[in-house]
Amino acid sequence: DSFDILGDGVKELLIGRDDGVLEVYNFESADDPVLRYDHALSESIASIQGGCVGKDGYDEILACTYSGWLTGLTTEPIHREGGSGEELKLSQEMQSKISSLRSELEHLQMKVLQEREKYQQSSQSSTAVSSVPAFSVNDKFTLNKDDASYSLILEVQTAIDNVLVQSDVPIDLLDVDKNSAVVSFSSCDSE
Repeated sequence: DSFDILGDGVKELLIGRDDGVLEVYNFESADDPVLRYDHALSESIASIQGGCVGKDGYDEILACTYSGWLTGLTTEPIHREGGSGEELKLSQEMQSKISSLRSELEHLQMKVLQEREKYQQSSQSSTAVSSVPAFSVNDKFTLNKDDASYSLILEVQTAIDNVLVQSDVPIDLLDVDKNSAVVSFSSCDSE
């Protein structure tokens, strides 16, 4: 997307990448764009948009991730400074908003506990049937022309414990910075 997030009258380029990196570039001159800000999310970014969403006068960048999480980055300062010895007083509107959010959170926590109990009871009954849930997998296998390697990217909405790669020809697995996996090799039978 393009949006004037810096407020300098020139639109910046907002980029959301498959590896979860969100970047803001601006064009200070006619040369190449300059990276002004970047932020790493834990999953790939499906879409990105700039605008004023949460509070008037403060622009935001909204990013939707692969699993549907909506993340917002705002220009609103997170800290307010008071004078010496001055207490920070919340407006009545802010206090009511905080109390409604707290009650909503307590309600959701109670609902989660009830659903957990219900699941425990149903899973221990003699008529309980277990099934493997179906997950959609976001996968990409792309050629990196710089070093003649392929990148395999797997993304799913749950934790990945193991990935098995089987090949008819010998392969070399290369480690990358963003990889937290432990690689183990086993030889194949020639048959």
